[in-house]
Amino acid sequence: MAPRKTNKPKKTAKYYSSNPEAKAKKDAYNKAFNRKSDQLAKRRELASERRRRGIMGKGGPDMSHTKDGRMVPESPTINRGRNRGKK
Repeated sequence: MAPRKTNKPKKTAKYYSSNPEAKAKKDAYNKAFNRKSDQLAKRRELASERRRRGIMGKGGPDMSHTKDGRMVPESPTINRGRNRGKK
């Protein structure tokens, strides 16, 4: 579940709200990327872990994969912003 909209958007959200062409390009990329089978499997794995920990559907932290393979709770802002810009 995506976080609720905030009254104080961060830098990237401000950029996309003021640049509709860039937002359309980003949305097209995300649509194709999120349809990939490995991405679907990753989201299923993270969702099942959130259900197991009892935080699914209640907001709160994302589950994040660490470099050593563990899953830990992490702020959505940090987790979703870490690898942006890499392709």
